[in-house]
Amino acid sequence: MTDTNSDAVPHRLYEDVLALLTGTMLVALGLVLYTQAGLITGSSAGLALLIQYVTGYGFGAVFFVINLPFYYLAVKRMGWPFALRTFAAVALISVLSKLTPDWIGIGQLNPLYAAIAGGGLMGMGLLVLFRHRAGLGGFNILALYLQDNYGIRAGYFQLGVDLTILIVSLFYIDLDKVALSVVGAAVLNLIIAINHRPGRYVGMS
Repeated sequence: MTDTNSDAVPHRLYEDVLALLTGTMLVALGLVLYTQAGLITGSSAGLALLIQYVTGYGFGAVFFVINLPFYYLAVKRMGWPFALRTFAAVALISVLSKLTPDWIGIGQLNPLYAAIAGGGLMGMGLLVLFRHRAGLGGFNILALYLQDNYGIRAGYFQLGVDLTILIVSLFYIDLDKVALSVVGAAVLNLIIAINHRPGRYVGMS
């Protein structure tokens, strides 16, 4: 029997806090692998990475600023609780993306492994955040809004956005790196498309 929202048991506050920490740590680690390998991802994180590669500005600050315009949609369409959790997640990613490279050292990194493992880590991190009614701002907010209100799969919409960013990155990043980034984007979005859909998981925050 398919679950419905009436069957959902609300997440406790500590569960949401742990989910925010776990999800953002997974995403930050995936971003570190991507940065080390010179890869690009999609959504607002991918746009921030692209700006970092082109301008040299730090990812954390750029990522935080890019997301600011999307909070209006988050509040207007998805409510203050979602917006506040998303704001916290974005702030954590901005900080963790700067601190994580100081906490781990990578002596050797195969680019294909970075694409697959990094995409997997970010996909799992986003999945944790989505299931606790949070996102990483930007296009993630729009993806969740479209899924909740129009039945458009968040993963498939996100894949379209990601491919657009990857195409633009061709002007600034080597073709082989972009090709590997496509592999990572497919891994990330398949994780979300397969696991984050109505009826598969019921949870409220």
